Amino acid sequence: MPSQNLAAKNMNMTPLLQSAIERLAAANIKLQISKKRVKNINFRLKPNLLTVSVPTSISTTQMAQFIDRRVSWALAHHQQVLENYQRKQNQHPQSNSVKKAEPLWLWGDKQTFTLNHDKKIALYRQQLLQVMPELFEKWQPIVGTKATETRIKKMHTRWGSCNMRVGRVWLSVYLPAYPIECTEYVIVHELCHLHHANHSSAFWQTVETAMPEYKQWHDKLAGKDGKLD
Repeated sequence: MPSQNLAAKNMNMTPLLQSAIERLAAANIKLQISKKRVKNINFRLKPNLLTVSVPTSISTTQMAQFIDRRVSWALAHHQQVLENYQRKQNQHPQSNSVKKAEPLWLWGDKQTFTLNHDKKIALYRQQLLQVMPELFEKWQPIVGTKATETRIKKMHTRWGSCNMRVGRVWLSVYLPAYPIECTEYVIVHELCHLHHANHSSAFWQTVETAMPEYKQWHDKLAGKDGKLD
């Protein structure tokens, strides 16, 4: 659902909410409120912007009370947010113009050409999309489970994830940098989670039964700051 700036739309404005908007505006902070299908109210402070995600069922009065209580926090921390943002901009000035080309690894081999980050991610996504159908078709009967849906996500702290309730498996877009056996291991790992929710001894036994050499590829990814859930 698109963000809804309640101040701009003048949606059932309460005095408390109007006061919060004015106090933030005095510090050059815009308030942006989005109604979403979430359980809790979530605040995120950015340079000159306080975003608030609220449940669709919440009343304007309740929302205004929660926001009012966080205004002081936003005002107290905004300067630090601005300084951190400026520091990052100074450290990576190329992010505002042309991004530098980066060395490219594809399926474990270093390529003779380079790409900037965005183009590299696009290539990785394309490569994953090409191999995923065949790899899932290969490993699902071996593991004895089937993913109802497979997706690719730009994940920095994990190589894969699994939603057991709906049977959805996510793979990290960065996997094509490593040997394809690493991607196969991640697929096996996540499919095994459809049998076992946690990393119990039974879970690892299921992984080993399906892929006896899994430790070689597990260790290679673990050495790259990866994490499997």
